Amino acid sequence: MTSAKTAAPAKKRRSVSLQAKKQRAGWIFILPFLIGLAIIYLPIIFNSIWVSFNDFQTVRGGGYTLEFVGVENYRYALFTDSSFVQTLATGIQSMIFNIPAIVIFSLFMAVLLNQKMIGRAAFRAIFFVPVILSTGLVDRMDAANSMLENMGTTIDTGAASTSEGMTQLVSYMDIAMLLSGMRVGQGLVGYVVDLVNGLYDIINQSGVQMLIFLAGLQSISPAIYESCSIDGATTWETFWKITFPMISPMILVNTVYTVIDSFTSSKNEVMTYIQEIYSTSNGRTVSAAMSWMYFTIVIVIIGIVAAILSTYIFYQRRD
Repeated sequence: MTSAKTAAPAKKRRSVSLQAKKQRAGWIFILPFLIGLAIIYLPIIFNSIWVSFNDFQTVRGGGYTLEFVGVENYRYALFTDSSFVQTLATGIQSMIFNIPAIVIFSLFMAVLLNQKMIGRAAFRAIFFVPVILSTGLVDRMDAANSMLENMGTTIDTGAASTSEGMTQLVSYMDIAMLLSGMRVGQGLVGYVVDLVNGLYDIINQSGVQMLIFLAGLQSISPAIYESCSIDGATTWETFWKITFPMISPMILVNTVYTVIDSFTSSKNEVMTYIQEIYSTSNGRTVSAAMSWMYFTIVIVIIGIVAAILSTYIFYQRRD
């Protein structure tokens, strides 16, 4: 009597979903950054934190020693060095007024450059050129000229006066006379004057944000605009009911990016002051403490901005 052989059931091959594959590809993509962060940056960060709680002492014959002093460097930066607190307050105040102007201007230009017109690509390139120039030789020349001005060196009085006249487009009295019939306060007048005179800097800092807004605008389906046109919606209504809600995630991204870019810019007053403190005798530990306080304030501001804007963000469901 022969026994029937039962075939062993074949193991089912576990299938991986498309979402899991995308997540795996994303981790592989950022793996070099994570390795570099763990090997290079994290030791530097921990060492910087440790230095901020110590006093730097130079050893005769070369080298240095660190003497633990606790929070003395932080106490010195907050309560003894009044210039740091004043510079920090000025930088935060400037950021609060400049960031909305940069985001609004970049959104306005992105909406204009997204329209169908002749030479659209050329206009986009023109508005992005200042971003390229500000990161290269022109920016270093501008920094060198600023250094010469701080040292009291005058190369050409006529050129300097012409440059000053070009950078200061309007004066306080001009805007005050223009808005005299609107009964606005002096604070608003000063804010408008600073915005107009800082138009060059606003354009320089709006290039990347403009590209992000353009990418968001181009991701909106044209069928939605066609439906609005069929229903008789005006351009103004289409912008506030369709464009603005669907571009709102990019507003959050650009606002956070602008905050980080403003706080880490080489022209930032706080960054410049910390570098000056670092170059002084025994200023390395104090500058490290100032840097970490500055970093903490930036993180808190980014968290507050993200928390406020996240409540107004509209995310389109694609399911």
